[in-house]
Amino acid sequence: MTIVASGAAASPPAPSDPGIGPLLRGWREKRRVSQLELALRAGSSARHISFIETGRSRPSEEMVLRLAEHLEVPVRERNALLLAAGYAPHFPETPLDDPSMDALRAGVERLLQGYEPYPALVVDARYDVVAVNRGIALLLEGVPDRLLVPPLNAMRLTLHPEGLAPRIVNLREWRGHLLAQMERQIALQRSSALHALYQEVTAYPVPDRTGTEPRPEPDEPAPHFALPMRIEHDGRVLSFVSSISTFNTPMDVTVAELAIETFLPADPATVKYLQSTGT
Repeated sequence: MTIVASGAAASPPAPSDPGIGPLLRGWREKRRVSQLELALRAGSSARHISFIETGRSRPSEEMVLRLAEHLEVPVRERNALLLAAGYAPHFPETPLDDPSMDALRAGVERLLQGYEPYPALVVDARYDVVAVNRGIALLLEGVPDRLLVPPLNAMRLTLHPEGLAPRIVNLREWRGHLLAQMERQIALQRSSALHALYQEVTAYPVPDRTGTEPRPEPDEPAPHFALPMRIEHDGRVLSFVSSISTFNTPMDVTVAELAIETFLPADPATVKYLQSTGT
């Protein structure tokens, strides 16, 4: 496994309003939960929720955390709610190279190595690459060095016209899938960096396949149970479907924002080729 240097950790966003009320109301409306329903979930009253949202009542720290849990607010944004209510952040944000993260790094390393020869990587909330295995390194062969300078970004590497994009046979479909994924993330995070990345990658030109030579097809076509990424490598087309895993009940912002993406071969020909490479 390769640990990749990443960018500096993002600081918790400052609330745009001087109180928790507008933030709480925003999350409640985003989750399409009424004041009464939220009150019942949190063991409170609709009157108290209304008073918090209008600034007439200051919730306790415990109530802020309880409301955030029932609204499934991301961990970083729970800290923002606490700050807006006048409390200190509850969840630390520990750098991955901190000694306290030794067990996490070792576990992730075993996971990625165990998935070889199939590709797998770990990204943070901004899609900056934290770690990759040799399967990913195989797919990145031929990508210009300037795109491989840390911090690597998975979205940029995939959609950049000099990155993987020209080799992805079904680029329009895969691009649509990735952009929709980013849109869901942006809806959950008040992140200017993530929004800027989205604006950047959506502006990349999409290669016109009209008039190009026919792409090689797999020797053994197989039905797909999920949208595959079909990518050219060494004169053949490899097919993968991706799966994303996160940590359950994280107690640290850094850990909460890590995502492990594994690429499962979608046809027998891809399995056979990757196993033959000895990656």
